[in-house]
Amino acid sequence: MIETIYIENELMATPQAQRILAQFPTADKIACDRYTEVFNPKKQNFRLQKQKPALIIAQKFDRHVLRAPDDYGIGGIHNYYFSYMLNCIYDCRYCFLQGMYQSAHYVLFINYSDFFHSMDSILTNHKNENVWFFSGYDCDSLALDPISGFTSHLIDFLKYRKNAYVELRTKSTQIRSLLKAPPMTNLIVAFSMSPTKTADKFEHKTPSIEKRLNAMRKLADKGWPIGLRFDPLIFDSSFEERYRTLFAEVFSVLSPEDIHSVTIGPFRMPKPFFQKLVALYPEEPLLASPFQLRSGSITYAQTQEEQMMQFCQHELRNYIATNKIFSCWTGGEHAKAENVCT
Repeated sequence: MIETIYIENELMATPQAQRILAQFPTADKIACDRYTEVFNPKKQNFRLQKQKPALIIAQKFDRHVLRAPDDYGIGGIHNYYFSYMLNCIYDCRYCFLQGMYQSAHYVLFINYSDFFHSMDSILTNHKNENVWFFSGYDCDSLALDPISGFTSHLIDFLKYRKNAYVELRTKSTQIRSLLKAPPMTNLIVAFSMSPTKTADKFEHKTPSIEKRLNAMRKLADKGWPIGLRFDPLIFDSSFEERYRTLFAEVFSVLSPEDIHSVTIGPFRMPKPFFQKLVALYPEEPLLASPFQLRSGSITYAQTQEEQMMQFCQHELRNYIATNKIFSCWTGGEHAKAENVCT
């Protein structure tokens, strides 16, 4: 899968880097001083690189954990996010990462202990309070877990920090590290889901919805709390039929007791990212949808958004309690009455 690996000079001899390199004996290994030399230059061809991305092994020196927006979360008061990896192995046509980064290469920050140290500092600032940390904003949290080994390190960290809650957002079925470990109530495995036809059309290289549901069932059987993330909602002429079918399919496999939380949110993307995405994929029908510019983001018309969100909220209440449903959406009066995760 990976034919080229860049690695920062300072990390070359570290056990963590050597363990990763050993998994790719035939890959070309190229030393660099900093990952930014490879990742940040302008005028890179993201679409071409996406065909054969390289792996960049790096370390992150600062800003390991960042405060989430004020209205981001799934019920917690103190919310933060972190990214131990940049970019995703999947190729979802609606993904904002393709508009945010110059490069399609994967950056893996292997100084995990620095991320955990930052989390500890934040926990100290919120002593005796629950704190939420979200992973999966700049990457898929589990897709490269067999290579990174991050989840095993995270589990060890969380064992003795019961007031630290972590969400791992994923479309992946790489759950072996989780299945090997005892379940933890403070580690939520949250799967992004779309109707099968929507996923087949726009979520390239991802595991099928059936395989994701199978992975969720295995985790739930072991006692792991599951998150459902119906985000972004993608509209088409059969929107209601597709999402009604998806919800029925999901809850034929999972019970309400398996579910920690559900979030729903419409397609939205900062205008500069969207413009770059259109330039990358000018032939993509999705990007020609009747979107509007509102508050700096490209999204559906407010009336359309409200109809989509209200339909999904109504349908989901047939399966799960309202207090477990969170809206990643701030538009419209209806949103003000719902849990908001934005």
